[in-house]
Amino acid sequence: MTLPELQQAIVVAVTDVNAEKRAEEKSLQDAHELSCIIDAIPQAIVVYNPDGQPVYMNRVALEYAGLSIGEVRADSFHDRVVHPEDIERLREARRNALSRGAPFEYELRALKKGGQYCWNLIQYNPQTDDQGRIVRWFATATDIDDRKRTEQRLQNETVALREEIDRSSMSEEIVGSCESMRQVMKEVAKVAPSDSTVLILGETGTGKELVARALHRRSKRAARAFIRVNCAAIPQSLIASELFGHEKGAFTGALQRRVGRFESADGGTLFLDEIGDLPMETQIALLRVLQEREFERVGSNHPISADIRLIAATNRDLPAEVAAGTFRRDLFYRLNVVPVTVPPLRERAADIPLLVEYFIGRYAKAAGKTIRHIDRQTLEELTAYDWPGNIRELQNVVERALILSESDTFFVDESWLTREPAESAQMSVGLSMLEAREVEMIEAALAECHGRISGPSGAAAKLGIPRQTLE
Repeated sequence: MTLPELQQAIVVAVTDVNAEKRAEEKSLQDAHELSCIIDAIPQAIVVYNPDGQPVYMNRVALEYAGLSIGEVRADSFHDRVVHPEDIERLREARRNALSRGAPFEYELRALKKGGQYCWNLIQYNPQTDDQGRIVRWFATATDIDDRKRTEQRLQNETVALREEIDRSSMSEEIVGSCESMRQVMKEVAKVAPSDSTVLILGETGTGKELVARALHRRSKRAARAFIRVNCAAIPQSLIASELFGHEKGAFTGALQRRVGRFESADGGTLFLDEIGDLPMETQIALLRVLQEREFERVGSNHPISADIRLIAATNRDLPAEVAAGTFRRDLFYRLNVVPVTVPPLRERAADIPLLVEYFIGRYAKAAGKTIRHIDRQTLEELTAYDWPGNIRELQNVVERALILSESDTFFVDESWLTREPAESAQMSVGLSMLEAREVEMIEAALAECHGRISGPSGAAAKLGIPRQTLE
């Protein structure tokens, strides 16, 4: 090669190197400018390579997730930020969508910097070169947690509405004008607008649930769900799942996730009837909810916030239960913020004629009867009766009389109102003494076993009786 040819080759080579360097510098400058633009966008954005591996996350996304760029580019990125229940669904959706090369989207729960999972809508859009090849994927994340919570709340309220319709037999208003009931309604009117916990006390059948519903209807949560749980009607092994829900596989038979009553009552009122029947383990969990306003599903360690107003009711003597060690003292104080005592029907005899008229009006149409008169002697007998079953018993008696009625005069057979004879009353005194002794033994055993019933160290074994009998 001649000297001129060599010089020309060197010039060409240098020119090529300079051009390549300028192209590289321009590419870096373009990438830097693109990063600045992406960082200026007030929305979380993640940039992926064609294979779906993250290469960049803008400032908003980094602050949202509390991560560094190095953590974003790590292989475990999605495992760290995506809820464990959504990760498999995410992988399958991304794998199928990335292979198609078209825009796609899905919803998932992403971990925020504070440790809370929130729902996000992730929308993927591809960037292509001049030949139509995908060079980058841009994914935008939009926080939709409020929307998802609203959807869940509406779903829960729909379930609650269905339950409400099924429980139409308990939809009547509180009826009564005696001084004791007027006092109850005054207390309801005062406490209803607040979110304070209310403990309703009273014998079985006095209408404690009606008072709870009146509190809800007069509260700022009236437009939300009213969820009722009868703690005495649920097996102790299932009460935690019923209240707090459970995850799939949390225990044998948990074939799918279940939303508990606390979640169903989100934004509304949760009424725990017969709360004195809660087992000790559940009492501890309930105390935590009242203190921290959050709970965990059975089989999960992710806290869920509890925006509920709690109303509890019992026919038990809770101070005595506390003294016996079967009810937690700290939980009792948490529940006993505003106590409301519903009087038994025998202490509000003046309301019996009103209640009889109300129940006649309610059941006569359903029974296909027309009642124009109420037998005077019947009304006197109903007023004089002590009603051990309270309003519920009166309701049943009226319904029974209407079904069997053959005239337009309301009449109740006196034999339906059974009073305890004197001899039986004396026998019952002896029996009550025996029952009281049994109660003392059971309470002592429960206190010694810290409320545990089953197992070799439980109260049932200590008393020498089957667990089912003690329950």
